[in-house]
Amino acid sequence: MTGYKSPEEYQAQISMLSHEIYELNKQLDLKNEEIQQGQLPDKFNPFDNPTDYPDYSGDYSDIVPQIVIPGCKIPVEPCKAEKKRIRHFYSIGGACIIFHWAAAAVLSTAAMSLIMLILGFMHPDVSTAVLTDYVYATSIVTAITAIAYLLCNTIFSFVGLKWAKISPSSLIQTRDFSFAKGIQYCLAAIFIQYGASIFSTIFTDVISKYGYSADVLDDSSLAQNGLGIAVTIIYGCIIAPITEELFFRGMLMKVFSRANQRFAIVATAIFFGLAHGNLAQFMLAFLLGIFLAHIDLKHNSLLPSVLVHIFLNTISTAFNYMMDENDMLTTAALNIIYMLMAGAGLIMFIEFSLKNKLPSTTPQQSRRGFAVAKTSIPVICAFGLQAVYLVLLILVNTI
Repeated sequence: MTGYKSPEEYQAQISMLSHEIYELNKQLDLKNEEIQQGQLPDKFNPFDNPTDYPDYSGDYSDIVPQIVIPGCKIPVEPCKAEKKRIRHFYSIGGACIIFHWAAAAVLSTAAMSLIMLILGFMHPDVSTAVLTDYVYATSIVTAITAIAYLLCNTIFSFVGLKWAKISPSSLIQTRDFSFAKGIQYCLAAIFIQYGASIFSTIFTDVISKYGYSADVLDDSSLAQNGLGIAVTIIYGCIIAPITEELFFRGMLMKVFSRANQRFAIVATAIFFGLAHGNLAQFMLAFLLGIFLAHIDLKHNSLLPSVLVHIFLNTISTAFNYMMDENDMLTTAALNIIYMLMAGAGLIMFIEFSLKNKLPSTTPQQSRRGFAVAKTSIPVICAFGLQAVYLVLLILVNTI
């Protein structure tokens, strides 16, 4: 009969299928054994660096697709294709810094010019100098600055993430973070601020002996009315911390950390310091930037650095408004409170540093950090523009 199979034929087919299943299971067991023995590379930690935070940097197969092949190892020196792909991410960060810097300047200047034009049209009998003093004394300049940097920080953060094909949600995949750790980090940041202020004072005194000035430009004439003060507080304590962290510890550190997390920490801290436009704040921003980057890496989230940044700016703003040179008692009490917080912060910082070391750099990663970044034209241009601008500000202050 057509299609009829004897019991022996069925038994043979069953035996054949059983053998195929056995072979497949054997192959699966071998692959699992290879993974356990480390023969298959970890595409989230291809450099076998135990000090890295592999969840943060992402899938390295985006840069080296063959990393998923058993036995594939990352060589010390990157090949041309790998170097080009790494440079692509560095160039995204550098380009966004340049666009951000230029756009903020253009927006601020254009808005200021437009407002001066309108005021001049409304008050033709008033001199330009008087109108300029009015604009600076009210909330206008502060509001222009706040809006310009709010837009630029936010827009170029998402542009960079989109360009690098990184999901914004990856910035807030928070793990192992608690209220107690938040308090610890806030106090540690106070200590960093206190230490940076001492170092900045010493450095300023040293360079002043050679005829140079690192002082911050005088902004005491800005925002003298109530609305201006309110805008300053809202921007400094809420808008700036959130949007600056989104740009520097969010987008920029993500694109810079694909191959070398230590390089990303230092590079973003340098650009964060340069963005403040003066040597005094550069020192604080650089040291603080390293700490903020570290806690974000540890917790795989932007939220810890946002919390600390808001706290630090709020404390600084509150103390600045509360201190009165004519009220020595209040000033002394605030200084004592600040030093006590810095002392507690020293303990918190030591405790954190002993348990959490900064990512080190393997020989392979050292050839993929600064060695590749220095070949990225946007990165070099971004650093050069901001460094030259900082030098020019020093010369202007000195003159």
